[in-house]
Amino acid sequence: MNLSNKSKEIDWQPYFTTRIVDDFGTHLRVFRKAQQKITEKDDQVKGSAEDLVDTFFEVEVEMEKNVCRDLVCTSPKDEEGFLRDLCEVLLYLLLPPGDFQNKIMRYFVREILARGVLLPLINQLSDPDYINQYIIWMIRDSNCNYEAFMNIIKLSDNIGELEAVRDKAAEELQYLRSLDTAGDDINTIKNQINSLLFVKKVCDSRIQRLQSGKEINTVKLAANFGKLCTVPLDSILVDNVALQFFMDYMQQTGGQAHLFFWMTVEGYRVTAQQQLEVLLSRQKDGKHQTNQTKGLLRAAAVGIYEQYLSEKASPRVTVDDYLVAKLADTLNHEDPTPEIFDDIQRKVYELMLRDERFYPSFRQNALYVRMLAELDMLKDPSFRGSDDGDGESFNGSPTGSINLSLDDLSNVSSDDLVQLHAYISDTGVCNDHGKTYALYAITVHRRNLNSEEMWKTYRRYSDFHDFHMRITEQFENLSSILKLPGKKTFNNMDRDFLEKRKKDLNAYLQLLLTPEMMKASPALAHYVYDFLENKAYSKGKGDFARKMDTFVNPLRNSMRNVSNAVKSLPDSLAEGMTKMSDNMGKMSERLGQDIKQSFFKVPPLIPKADSDPEHCRVSAQLDDTVDDNIPLRVMLLLMDEVFDLKERNQWLRRNIKNLLQQLIRATYGDTINRKIVDHVDWMTSPEQVADLVKRFRDAFWPNGILAETVPCRDKAIRMRTRVAGKTKLLSIMPDELKHIIGAETTRKGILRVFEMFQHNQLNRRMVYVFLEGFLETLFPQYKFRELFNKLHSRSKQMQKYKQKLQTTQAPSLQKR
Repeated sequence: MNLSNKSKEIDWQPYFTTRIVDDFGTHLRVFRKAQQKITEKDDQVKGSAEDLVDTFFEVEVEMEKNVCRDLVCTSPKDEEGFLRDLCEVLLYLLLPPGDFQNKIMRYFVREILARGVLLPLINQLSDPDYINQYIIWMIRDSNCNYEAFMNIIKLSDNIGELEAVRDKAAEELQYLRSLDTAGDDINTIKNQINSLLFVKKVCDSRIQRLQSGKEINTVKLAANFGKLCTVPLDSILVDNVALQFFMDYMQQTGGQAHLFFWMTVEGYRVTAQQQLEVLLSRQKDGKHQTNQTKGLLRAAAVGIYEQYLSEKASPRVTVDDYLVAKLADTLNHEDPTPEIFDDIQRKVYELMLRDERFYPSFRQNALYVRMLAELDMLKDPSFRGSDDGDGESFNGSPTGSINLSLDDLSNVSSDDLVQLHAYISDTGVCNDHGKTYALYAITVHRRNLNSEEMWKTYRRYSDFHDFHMRITEQFENLSSILKLPGKKTFNNMDRDFLEKRKKDLNAYLQLLLTPEMMKASPALAHYVYDFLENKAYSKGKGDFARKMDTFVNPLRNSMRNVSNAVKSLPDSLAEGMTKMSDNMGKMSERLGQDIKQSFFKVPPLIPKADSDPEHCRVSAQLDDTVDDNIPLRVMLLLMDEVFDLKERNQWLRRNIKNLLQQLIRATYGDTINRKIVDHVDWMTSPEQVADLVKRFRDAFWPNGILAETVPCRDKAIRMRTRVAGKTKLLSIMPDELKHIIGAETTRKGILRVFEMFQHNQLNRRMVYVFLEGFLETLFPQYKFRELFNKLHSRSKQMQKYKQKLQTTQAPSLQKR
């Protein structure tokens, strides 16, 4: 009753919304830094789990300064002693004085609490297998998809996981081969057997590579052996993930001024168009501000000219003098238009595209390979026999059949275009989780000068539809030429409909692949090759995503909403153009500076401080400039730590921040804080606490009888649970997130969080941190922080750290 009454007096909202998030983020930061230290020690030899744990606690004491929990988390004897001491303090605070003075009762209750309640609970909460099962349970409504599962298998560096999956596949193969089937069922079973054979072969190949000590890093393998896809420059300039890598490269080569100019002009054009549209609408309403608007536009255009093209510009964009002179004359004698810089911008684009220092050399640089990995366009050569002759290739078809030495279609030259032919050779009906759909087998022939290749790939109608939407958006002239047969539901027995659809889609393919069509739109080839390549088709924007272009493309969004990207424009144009007259003249300079800041990798959330922000708690990084909005702060901090965004440039981080702000405001508006507070109040209400206690009782004493001990799960089951957990986590990641921060960064971040939970000692540390925070919140008037520091004072890592400090401080003291 004392504990219950005490808990009712506490406001738990700060603990659940801030303290827990801070503790989790800090724990993740320590783990990430420990991984980095292990990698820096020896890039070739993978550190053991023991090395990681030791390094983790080294980093913890460097960050916490006054406490390290290594003894409690690694020594059972010290852990029991810690829990006894803690329980004795709690009994002193909660028991009536007379009962506490009774030593027999006090020791008896202390042992029950320490060894009968807290220790078993901590053991369960820190068990990696329990956490993995809990992760799967939490996202049980999400279906595992084939592509995520194969990605996890191909990225796994744990031989135990691969062996467990391989053995299970072999077991299923043996069962399927023993079935006595006939008729239609035999085709289904053959497909299942092919899929299992493929999974088994991928596992064997990965195990062999790990055991032989060969390189397993996909990016390094692709850089050394892989055939890389070609991403056009115009696609790089409008994709925020790709653009950050091109920015970094242009800085290295000294061509950043050209890229800055191109982006600033792009922003000027959109802004000028918006101003003129607002001006036109205001004139219709009888409000005239023509001269003022033209003056603002002229000031912005002159600012761009002075910053990038004038004799005083440093660095100066190098273009033909007659174009610069023509622009200067236009600025002096004519009203500025949105298209005033188009000729020079086109020349700058051609320079970046053709000059060997820029885009051509970028395609040969390591940054280009990393860009492809983030765009999920990087093939893993270790599964194509690039250096060890195993000849295995990834196949995205439902049958899982294996094609050998499949070249990347994206590297076909323009001379090969007329030698590519495709047609739908067969149709079928599939049933997936109760949904029935048609599947079309496309046979592709590719003839080179010295060889001829053929393969099959499988596509649904929705894939055709997405492909058609993608190319007609990119190439407006195609919408009047190419017509895709309309979408229509069908009965799975309606073969006539399937044959008619097959005929229509074949006609669509034949028209698409005509030499005239390809030559009219050379850039179309990239999209066609991606569609026909033998892999799982990566869909573009769905109907919902197409409506959210401003969310998934922050670059264009910032250019269309310059009031967000340029701090000097506090008000929207529609709300009053007169308020901006003082600031508008500086628009181009501010926009240029805003873009230039992207090269300085200084995280905007980190305040200026004497200590290294990487060696402090996550909450220490909250800046006053960030909106006082709990969800935004929480999301930013977690995004930073999970995906390690501090390694990305500031331009990308600012886009992510703006995106999160828009998402929160669009979804909840200003009520989000109230919703969180209400939810925390509901979670800590007496009714909810009583319900949790009842669930706890029913779980351990169903029907009043002590529950049986859960049987121990063998290693193979635990390994397969790990694979299932990672697959589930990867499956629920939205495509929009990959478009913002990159596919490779998303995968690494998710797998880093999962890997953090696979170490029992580290999980114990996190449980104890949560427990300490809970008690500090429950008893704010007592000095629990000092108590915990004393209880952890015998830490070996803490003693080493103090000796290290004394050693480093001794020379400075002697000088004094």
